[in-house]
Amino acid sequence: MKKGFTLIEMLVVVGIIGILAAIVLVAVNPGRQFAQARNTQRTSDVNTILTAINTYMTDNDGNLPAGIATDCATGSHSIGTAVGNLDLSAVLVPEYVAAIPLDPAEGTTDADTGYTICVASATASRLTVQAPDAELSAVISVTR
Repeated sequence: MKKGFTLIEMLVVVGIIGILAAIVLVAVNPGRQFAQARNTQRTSDVNTILTAINTYMTDNDGNLPAGIATDCATGSHSIGTAVGNLDLSAVLVPEYVAAIPLDPAEGTTDADTGYTICVASATASRLTVQAPDAELSAVISVTR
């Protein structure tokens, strides 16, 4: 009698392996993992921008960089070098930060970094930096 596997046995094993692979893919969900990683980068970037501005303010008698005047209640400035955006690189790079961070989403450039800034409290010089392109319904906004 010949030893070996029947076609049915092989199909059952391949089917079981396929089902297990599908379960692992659903459990890991790489799309969600990548989105969470991008949101973590956005949180880090927002904190980097705020830290650089706070250090600038410390060195300049508490004065904000020129152009940051929009009250959060009325809107916010997009950070970048494009016309209409707030260019922070002129005052922060390279002394306070190596480069203005860019949102990890595709298509962001120095012209539009994907981050916004506004004055949360003019009397206390509190700033809010936001990442409006956050994924997974996350709200990434830090005020200091």
